Amino acid sequence: MSAVATIVRLRWALTIAAMRKSSAQTVGYVIGIVMGLGAVAFVAALAFALGSHRADPGQFHAATVLTGGFLMISVIMVQVLYLGQGSTLSPAKFALYGIPDRDLGLGLLAAGLAGLPSIMGTVALLLWSAAFRSFGPAAVIAQLVAAPLAILTAMSLSKLVISAATTLVRSTRGRNAFYIIAVLGFVLICQIPSLVANGTIGATNMVGSPAYGVHGVADIEFGSLSGTAAVFAWTPFGAAFQLPFDVMTGAWGALAARVAIIAATVALCFLGVTACLRRDRLTVGAAAQTVTVKGLGAFGHTADSPSGAVCARLFTYLKRDPRQTVLFAMPILFVALMAIQAHGMNDIVWTGLLMSGWFMFIAEGNGLSYDGRGYAMEVIAGASGFDDRRGRVRLLAGIATAYLLVLAAAILAFTGDWRGGTGLAVGLTFTLGSLGLAYAALGMAEVVSVVLMYPVPSIDKPFSSPQGRAMAQGFFPLVQMLGTPLLFLPGGVIVAVLGFTGALADGRFWLIGPVALANGLAALALGTWLGGKLLDARSLSVLHTLDGFASLQK
Repeated sequence: MSAVATIVRLRWALTIAAMRKSSAQTVGYVIGIVMGLGAVAFVAALAFALGSHRADPGQFHAATVLTGGFLMISVIMVQVLYLGQGSTLSPAKFALYGIPDRDLGLGLLAAGLAGLPSIMGTVALLLWSAAFRSFGPAAVIAQLVAAPLAILTAMSLSKLVISAATTLVRSTRGRNAFYIIAVLGFVLICQIPSLVANGTIGATNMVGSPAYGVHGVADIEFGSLSGTAAVFAWTPFGAAFQLPFDVMTGAWGALAARVAIIAATVALCFLGVTACLRRDRLTVGAAAQTVTVKGLGAFGHTADSPSGAVCARLFTYLKRDPRQTVLFAMPILFVALMAIQAHGMNDIVWTGLLMSGWFMFIAEGNGLSYDGRGYAMEVIAGASGFDDRRGRVRLLAGIATAYLLVLAAAILAFTGDWRGGTGLAVGLTFTLGSLGLAYAALGMAEVVSVVLMYPVPSIDKPFSSPQGRAMAQGFFPLVQMLGTPLLFLPGGVIVAVLGFTGALADGRFWLIGPVALANGLAALALGTWLGGKLLDARSLSVLHTLDGFASLQK
């Protein structure tokens, strides 16, 4: 057990060291603590409010089990996609120390449970016991016991999925496909609550219920899902959340069975993680596949210039890097989700196109980190920062333009707005607006990627995570996401002036589209120029930072 305790202490030692080294890490960690405390306070307030009034047992049961199970699945997906093998620890780091697989697996599990997210989650679920006050002290005690069991189950399943994804998916093509499927699956899971609520509202409208509103929606949403909750309670995702209700109803046999499900899940996950660690240890140094490429590839189809070479190199990287290419599948997913929830309102479908332009270049906001040490060749060759930014923009802006136009054509066909009239004008306005938003996001990314860099997972292990940088991975992309709309302030002012002068009246709202497009192009030009200037000034600092990031991926 000394090895387990050492791994837990090492986890916090690495985190504290990272914060001491970087003020940005400290700020990000403080923001994470504040957000965690806010979530805990919200859960506590909701629990005490519910506990003060005896809720309907059926509604309360369905809401608790399904919401808890959904949150557990979401936590597992976040662990897989965002934290990887842990925000500070990786099994490969311990390969030289001869730690037994069982001790190492137990230590990594304990380190995960000792992390800030697990602690906050446990506190929140413990406070949730206040919601059971009106059902008696036995239910409250059962929830106090169920809280750490739920966190233990979620962490065990997370470790198993991460280890299996890293160990069993060996080929590059299989690993890339698995990563893309996992990301898209996570996005779909996050949309389940809105899809359920949207379907509930639609069902309520169709039956013309006079109780339309909060009470009517709640009756249909949770009352009709009680059977689903009962089935879900027999899975590892919902078993822990069912325990207080078994105590309330005196279902002691079911209670014992669910505790057995939780224990078996944790035990099987631990055995699976241990097996994956053993397999990794015994297959180190496996031969890599060799790929032969004829000709110059993309370099033979671009301009014979520094920016052309950068463009070709980026294109070659994107074809092989699932960490970035997965974001290019998001626009189709956004539009599909908006179409499902539209209920005949075409403007909602077009909103998916705007979201596509906004989020398409999140990865480019950290593009230099994805390039890694490949950027060193540009510095050695003497390429200017402007050539680098222009080469990247040439490719990415072309991809965005073609992608969004094809997607807009598909939306026109789906909604029927191609027939003309107001619908066509609305579609063209949204199309130009999405292009302008995409260009502005790209311009912002070319600046942010130079000054707000954070390490990324290795391309060989996209489910892993660099040590001690989890907060930066979550905080820095927000700068780009929130900064992009700010670039649209000039266009917003112009639109406001046009509105006050009456220029947008009588169906001339289509003027918004050209204004947004011009604003986006101006932001792209400014971002390309400013990003190039910053890259020239910080090229050596960027190289030093990328070397440090590369060491974290080993």
